[in-house]
Amino acid sequence: MESYYLGLILLLSLLAVGDLIVGVSNDAVNFLNSAIGSKAISFRNLMILASIGILCGAVFSSGMMEVARKGIFNPSAFYFNEIISIFLAVMMTDILLLDFFNSFGMPTSTTVSIVFELLGAAVIMSIIKIVDAGNDLSTLGSYINTEKAAQIILGILLSVVIAFSIGALVQWLARMLWTYKFEQKSPLWSALFGGVSLTAITTFILIKGIKGTPFANTSFDLLGGQTILSFLEGETLVVNGSLFIFWFVFSWLIQGVLKIDIYKVIIGIGTFALALAFAGNDLVNFIGVPIAAFQSYEAWVSSGMHPDFYEMSALAKKVPTPSSFLLLSGAIMIATLWTSSKARAVVKTSIDLSNQQNTRERFKANFVARQLVNSARFFNRAFVGITPKSVLQKIDKTYASGSEATVIDPDAPAFDKLRASINLVVAAVLISFATSLKLPLSTTYVTFMVAMGSSLADRAWGADSAVYRVAGVINVIGGWFFTAFSAFTLGGIVVFAIHKGGIWSIGTILFVIVFLLLKNYQIHRNRKRKNVAYERILRLKNQNTTDVIRDSGHSIAAVMQTVMTTYGLMVRGLTNYDLAPLWSAKRESRKLNRELEELRNGVFYFIRSIDTQETKAATFYVNQLGALQDVNEDLYYLTKLTHLHVYNSHQKLSGEHVENLLDLEESLQRLLQEAKEAFAAGTDDSEYQDVFALRADIYKLLEEKIQWQIEQTAQFESSPRNASLYFNILLKTKDLVRNQFELIDTFYSSVQER
Repeated sequence: MESYYLGLILLLSLLAVGDLIVGVSNDAVNFLNSAIGSKAISFRNLMILASIGILCGAVFSSGMMEVARKGIFNPSAFYFNEIISIFLAVMMTDILLLDFFNSFGMPTSTTVSIVFELLGAAVIMSIIKIVDAGNDLSTLGSYINTEKAAQIILGILLSVVIAFSIGALVQWLARMLWTYKFEQKSPLWSALFGGVSLTAITTFILIKGIKGTPFANTSFDLLGGQTILSFLEGETLVVNGSLFIFWFVFSWLIQGVLKIDIYKVIIGIGTFALALAFAGNDLVNFIGVPIAAFQSYEAWVSSGMHPDFYEMSALAKKVPTPSSFLLLSGAIMIATLWTSSKARAVVKTSIDLSNQQNTRERFKANFVARQLVNSARFFNRAFVGITPKSVLQKIDKTYASGSEATVIDPDAPAFDKLRASINLVVAAVLISFATSLKLPLSTTYVTFMVAMGSSLADRAWGADSAVYRVAGVINVIGGWFFTAFSAFTLGGIVVFAIHKGGIWSIGTILFVIVFLLLKNYQIHRNRKRKNVAYERILRLKNQNTTDVIRDSGHSIAAVMQTVMTTYGLMVRGLTNYDLAPLWSAKRESRKLNRELEELRNGVFYFIRSIDTQETKAATFYVNQLGALQDVNEDLYYLTKLTHLHVYNSHQKLSGEHVENLLDLEESLQRLLQEAKEAFAAGTDDSEYQDVFALRADIYKLLEEKIQWQIEQTAQFESSPRNASLYFNILLKTKDLVRNQFELIDTFYSSVQER
């Protein structure tokens, strides 16, 4: 029996490592987005600062571990075997949820996931116990710490509104006072900003750091016999006043004497502070449950009792977390931070939504976003109507040089250092306040919503981008609610399965976890490759027409491969009367259409990114997109037509129809293959001659097939639907071939002109 539970503890340890990896990938956005977006600090130095902050925060996080042990449920109401089932269900669910969001680059809350997983698993286990005992469900309150759970949940939800509102207000005030020309302000103004910002960040570090150390309750004569903790809490005005004076003088000196940019200092220290907060506040989300399970195991082994009858009242006591566990966890988090591509994908989502420049919008507009934007415009018109013109002119003058920049430079900062500093300072203040109340506030919610609020106040959401940015924020927030619901539901389902099925259920769930992790990894990898290819097309900065032709040729060659594959699936599905290939063909055509639509939407950024003297490159690119769209429209029509024929269970094609169709496909595949090789070769003239040599043959073959069908229809054809289908296939294939050669002719002409 003891070896069985020891095995479960070891399994929980492995799950903790996995949870740390997926958790850091998600929460890197909390402390990296402001510094990366402003590009004030090199990426290497930024990662070093964040790593030091994570290590310090991990050491100081012991106090927050209480949440996992007794923050959600009453441990004395459960036996050891039930507690282990709850903890195992929570960790399994957490890895799946966080990895799912990471794979799609969406930041979610690890705090929300762990709280609702604990709540869902504990509630279901409580219901099982109540039903088995024949009691009424009204006794559920004796199992669940409803007051603390409600306090945690309310704190998390309020953080969304508060963080957004305060972030917007502080950013607006800062922009009014310092404007977009803040670096040209008097050193006194910069020193004032540095004093306020660094005081807030330092107070935050003290609250997050000192309270978690063993010497927090040690008294010092220098403090009049008070402990550090009591001094910080009782002498807030003295502490903050002294810190402000120190940092004000410090900011003035390093600017005037050392010529160091104070805003870079604020961003660097703020990144360190938020990394510390992340590890200190959120480490409980990753290892709090496994550590609580380990301590439960130790208590049970010492008791010598049967696991089904040992009450876990030991978890209600305050038990320090071994420092070795914290240091090891910090090391894993740091290693993940440096190596995780998913972490960068999550950070990119936040930066894109707060970008000051015109940029490719990732999210599509939706009904809610449109209504919110229209409502905001209504209130804005009302505000303009009652505000004196002189005030409006002053506000517009402040924003004139910075709102929604039109310079397209992929290497330019997403926003300036003033906004990055505001994001860090406001987030630090809000998180430190919540931590002082021992609330596991979601650092993801706070940092993300502060960044969104400051973006709104900074007019980063302009007329051309607002509806898409708002839609993005709605999607992210919707994902947070989905996290809560899924965490509660899955946590309950998994703990029920473990309780009823034991080791067999655990093995099955582990298999599902591994399968889904591999699947999500494949999805993320494919999406990353697609984004890299897309960015390569749009980042043709200062290249000439020859370069554009070469790079576009590779992209068109990839499209030709998709056309070949899709047409082949369509023919196979139709001739074999098999719906599966037809579904695949239709899906591939739709996917190609979405990719082409993204490229069309990116034409503006493409034109702005190339050499201003190379107008031919822009003309060539636009024409190629139009021709590709024509090819795909023909392809989509064919896939939809054939899919509908089989889907509606119409009559199969005759043997002669099948032979003719296969003959046509063979010729078309040969043409597409030659075209693909020509586009991939770029400027090799001989490759295009091979394509042109097939032009007469393919047209002749199509005419022969059309004539054959006319004669067949006049004399023998008995199925009007089959005749109509076959005619449509031939005619639309002819259009596809014609558009294909139009694409080749245009491309070849451009090659010849070079």
